[in-house]
Amino acid sequence: MSEPESPSAGRVLIVDDEDDQRNGLASLVSSWGFTVETAQDGQAALEKLDSFAAHVLVTDLSMPRMDGFELLRRLALDGSGPAAIVLTAFGSIENALKTVHDLGAFWFLEKPIQANALKVLLARAVSQGRLNEETDRLQRQLSYQGVLEGLVGESPEMQQVFSMIRQVAPSRAAVLITGESGTGKELVARAVHRLSPRKGGPFVAVNCAALPETLMESELFGHEKGAFTGAVQRRSGCFELADGGTLLLDEIGDMPIGTQAKLLRVLEDSRVRRLGGSKELDVNVRVIAATNKNVDEALAKSEIREDLFYRLNVFRIHLPSLRDHMDDLLPIARALVADLNKKHECKVTELSPDVIEDLRGHDWPGNVRELRNVLERAVILAGEGSIRRSHFVGTLGGGPKGAESSAPRDPNAVELPVGTTVRDAEKALILRTLEHTGNNKTRAAQILEISLKTLHNKLKEYGV
Repeated sequence: MSEPESPSAGRVLIVDDEDDQRNGLASLVSSWGFTVETAQDGQAALEKLDSFAAHVLVTDLSMPRMDGFELLRRLALDGSGPAAIVLTAFGSIENALKTVHDLGAFWFLEKPIQANALKVLLARAVSQGRLNEETDRLQRQLSYQGVLEGLVGESPEMQQVFSMIRQVAPSRAAVLITGESGTGKELVARAVHRLSPRKGGPFVAVNCAALPETLMESELFGHEKGAFTGAVQRRSGCFELADGGTLLLDEIGDMPIGTQAKLLRVLEDSRVRRLGGSKELDVNVRVIAATNKNVDEALAKSEIREDLFYRLNVFRIHLPSLRDHMDDLLPIARALVADLNKKHECKVTELSPDVIEDLRGHDWPGNVRELRNVLERAVILAGEGSIRRSHFVGTLGGGPKGAESSAPRDPNAVELPVGTTVRDAEKALILRTLEHTGNNKTRAAQILEISLKTLHNKLKEYGV
């Protein structure tokens, strides 16, 4: 039945319970140069896919034992299925369209099959499958060269992080990312998502530290109209929005204990109920949690429920602080400058030797986030060419070398050069205060004598 696979062909699995239909279709598709395997129902197709990496699945919907709907649902749940072309009988187009929309099928064809239409769809689906394979291959290659989905690092510490991301991404396991503020925990979560079979689904991130306790449950689970004062319309929560994709719960240690209990139930049942709602909704979400807290201390202080911790800590990735992999500082800085050039339409080409020396001499308590903030101002000031020490005045003690060497620098001071705008001065003050409090926003707001809501609005305005 199968022929040797040509460079332009792909692998196709045909699923149909009618022998004549299945074998005739297999013979036709095989004559076009595709490598073909067949299965008589959904259960047999799942077993076949364990050993046959199909680019395309061509399946009927109505079959005994396991029909096409359940087959595609299982594959969508695992996030591991090939592109699917659904075959539907006359008058069942509505069901086919629902399958395409809800279960992510590539397309549908009405019986009797038009050969030319099937041939075109197969070619397009195989091309998409090959593109996905090549993208995955290039991502693996780049990761061994110190780059992985926006993360940069050739040091043993970062290569270990890359290895763990590659290992866990294809699975459905929950992931807990730990590390200091500013180390790139959200970047790791996005990398896990983009390298997973769920990459075509949504990625939703919610910062648990930024939400008032009264709004936390509504943000996570959604609410019905009239569920509480101010609920003027139905609202989907983050679990619904992330259905079929990945949900990042950032700063999970700042989530109220009562909400943690409700979160645990959702994680165990994969069902969510909106506030004020009477029915539960099935959700297919991979959860990734992140925290900058010491997990052992947070557990001892009952800031994180033990049962929730064990549910989230299936696979842990710890991000090292920047000072623990300083060999990566220069490649990270260059990658950040390239990104900031695009953002601000600048043409900075290099970092001067004295700037590199200064960057390496700083201890970076704010990690990569602090490095980005420092470089962003320098890129804007430089505009093009080389970034020089003078572009770091007020951020790294810049200016002429040794000009202030006789005066010890106050680690809690905010130094601003003449010409700094009020907005930049305000931003520098807020960020320095957050750095001083270890990113404790409540304490920072108290020191600054502003409300927590105002602080969050300011950070959103700055894009932080």
